[in-house]
Amino acid sequence: MTTSQQSPKATRNAPISPSHADPRNRLPIQHPDYRYPTTKNPYGEKVRLLADRIIVDNDTEAARGEWRSRFPDASRWKGKGRRKLHVELGCNGGHVSLEWAARSPQDAFIGLDWKFKQVFFGAEKSKKRDIDNLMFFRANLERLQYMFAPGEIDFLYLYFPDPWAKKSQLKNRWVTAEHLRQARKLVADGGVFHIKTDHPGYFDWMCEAIDQVKNCWKAERLTRDLHAGNPDAGKLKIPEVTIFEGVFIREGLPIHSVHLKAT
Repeated sequence: MTTSQQSPKATRNAPISPSHADPRNRLPIQHPDYRYPTTKNPYGEKVRLLADRIIVDNDTEAARGEWRSRFPDASRWKGKGRRKLHVELGCNGGHVSLEWAARSPQDAFIGLDWKFKQVFFGAEKSKKRDIDNLMFFRANLERLQYMFAPGEIDFLYLYFPDPWAKKSQLKNRWVTAEHLRQARKLVADGGVFHIKTDHPGYFDWMCEAIDQVKNCWKAERLTRDLHAGNPDAGKLKIPEVTIFEGVFIREGLPIHSVHLKAT
């Protein structure tokens, strides 16, 4: 599953004394003034080595509305019009985003995940492969509305989020009517939000949420078995499928999918 829905525990690069902790660390994660606490994660220091490709915690909110100008290859596209911006939520190590970006150098891609280690590995691969139209955000998905300006995103993706299947965990599911309304503000008119899951219960939950936001999202290509009728579905490779999706297909699990068009 993706790591898009995790509770915040860490940030930046060096631990600090509790007596000097920023009180804003203790605000609710959705609060506008919230600040990420510092981290002891060893990859919190390593990401400094790829600072042009990895944006961390509160810095992911520092260039809201200006992200197209921050990519390593941005100078090549200056004055050539508005690039399409794709954002993958819970990107893990960026396996899908890496291939998308490699295939479409004219567009810009951002992979967002909570784990330092995963975004570091993704950014390291992008540098080795000279994929300069891809950046990674290490941030909490609950802060999405502070990372991007209204209409800044053209394509949004959420693939195989944690289903939080237990009754006590349902409150942790990210796909809600409220979050879909927030996401709609960030996606340009006519833009698309593509969601996939292997969990039928979560997909039912998603459909209920989507039904509440018909005034701003139009559900298209909704299916409960994305690869039905494809005898070669098990042979599909990244980025046509994610790593998890390939496993689910081999296990015979149907893939639920919907494209939401911003109206």
